[in-house]
Amino acid sequence: MKDCTAHIRYVGSEISPEQFIADHTLVYIIKGRMNIYDGSRHTVLQAGSCCIARKNRLARYSKEKVAGALEKVFVFFDDAFLRRFRERHKLPVTKFEGTDTLVPIAENDLLPGYMQSLLPYYHRGDIRAAFADVKREELLIILLEVQPELSGILFTDDLPQKINIEAFMNRNFKFNVSLERLAFLTGRSLSAFKRDFKKTFDDTPGRWLVKKRLQEAYFLITRKNKRPSDIYLDLGFEALSHFSAAFKKEFGKTPTELASQG
Repeated sequence: MKDCTAHIRYVGSEISPEQFIADHTLVYIIKGRMNIYDGSRHTVLQAGSCCIARKNRLARYSKEKVAGALEKVFVFFDDAFLRRFRERHKLPVTKFEGTDTLVPIAENDLLPGYMQSLLPYYHRGDIRAAFADVKREELLIILLEVQPELSGILFTDDLPQKINIEAFMNRNFKFNVSLERLAFLTGRSLSAFKRDFKKTFDDTPGRWLVKKRLQEAYFLITRKNKRPSDIYLDLGFEALSHFSAAFKKEFGKTPTELASQG
C-alpha cells in the first residue's frame, strides 16, 4: 500500500461536509486515528478499528495522523442498494438491540483482506459505480456473516419519530446542520418544527442557535480557559471570523479580547 500522509477511500458517494449521517456507513481506519462525537459520546477509532455509523444521526469527526500517516475507508450503503441486496438474497431481519450511533464491527479475518482488495481499483483512479456495487455487496455479505444482527439496522426503516424539541436542541445545538435536518430528526416538517420551536423557546431556531452557541463559547473561554480558535468549529461555526463577529455583537468584545483578560 502506498504510504499516504492523508487519504480517504470512498465506496459509494462521498462523505458530506454536513454533520449528518444520511446513509448507513462503514468506517474502517487503516492508519491514524479518528475521533467521533455523536452528541452524547466520544469514540476513538484506532488503526484496524471498524464500525457502522447509523443513518439519520448527527455526528462530527476529527482526524489525527499517527507516525505522519492517516488513511481510512468509508463505504456507504444507500437505501436503494440495500433494498436490491435484500430482494436478491431473501434475507431475514434479525432484531438489533441497542441505540448507539456507532456500532462496532467485531475483529475478523475477512475485513483486512477485503480492504486490501480495494487497492487495485484506487490505483486506477476512483472506483467506478459498477465495481463499487460489486464491492459493496461483497462487504455486506462479510458483515452479515460475522454479525447477522446487523440486518436489524441495515434492513429496517428507522425514521425519526416526533420527540421533545427542547431536550433534542439542548443536546445537539453544537452540530452544524440545516434546519431541514433538525426538523426531520425531531419527526416534524420544517413548518411544524418552526412553529413548535417558537412555542418552546419563544424565538426562531436561527437566533436561538447562535445565542446558545455563543453562551457556550463564553463559558468555555471564561471558565475552561479554552482558546477561541480551538472551539469555534466544535460549536457549529464555519469560520473563525464569523464566530468573532457574532461574539462581539453579543458581548461587546471579541472572544480573543475576552480570553486575554483571563
